[in-house]
Amino acid sequence: MMDFRTAYFIKSAPSPKELTADFGAEVAFAGRSNAGKSTVLNALVGQKALARTSRTPGRTQLINLFGLRDESRRLVDLPGYGYAKVPEAMRRRWGEALAAYFAERQSLAGVVIIMDIRHPLKETDRQMIEYAQDRQLPVLCLLNKADKLSQNEISKTIFALKKDASLATVHWLPFSGLRGSGVPQARAILDEWFGSGGLPYPPEPTEESDNPTADTAAPDAPTSNKLGTS
Repeated sequence: MMDFRTAYFIKSAPSPKELTADFGAEVAFAGRSNAGKSTVLNALVGQKALARTSRTPGRTQLINLFGLRDESRRLVDLPGYGYAKVPEAMRRRWGEALAAYFAERQSLAGVVIIMDIRHPLKETDRQMIEYAQDRQLPVLCLLNKADKLSQNEISKTIFALKKDASLATVHWLPFSGLRGSGVPQARAILDEWFGSGGLPYPPEPTEESDNPTADTAAPDAPTSNKLGTS
């Protein structure tokens, strides 16, 4: 199994175009601004401050990239969403960046969505699931703060979520970033995603490919993606 404790910071970027090369495999982490995404990430990698918590919820605007042992396997911390006090223009920019990331990033192997188990599946959470489903990517929903509910309450919540037929392919897992419950199960799922392969590193451009008069056929234009902006 991959050693998630080897996680290290690579870079932050304001948009997908400024991330590292699109190769290998990466898993994206998304969630509402108050769902405890940073706490969950730190619990998964066994570090106290790899993902830093902003003092003001909803203010983190960058996509944060972390490597696992090397840059060919990555964790991607996407900006939190759904914070009411964030200006509309900022929410729109975030929505556009998230939509672009899901549409363009071909090394994306799966999506982890963090929710507060006491208030799961808000409209913005559903939109993130739809982004992943449009790409036919596996989805793991970590129901964080499970330590605040009884086992009976947890079972009832998961039972209700599983009744939605449109979410039949989603994996639901109760989780506590503070207590570490759910960490081994989540790591096993991510390890399986990372083990399913990845994109080779893009080759260096050749003289022929740089020459506009080269005797090669132009590639087909990419088809439009169904993803919209939030």
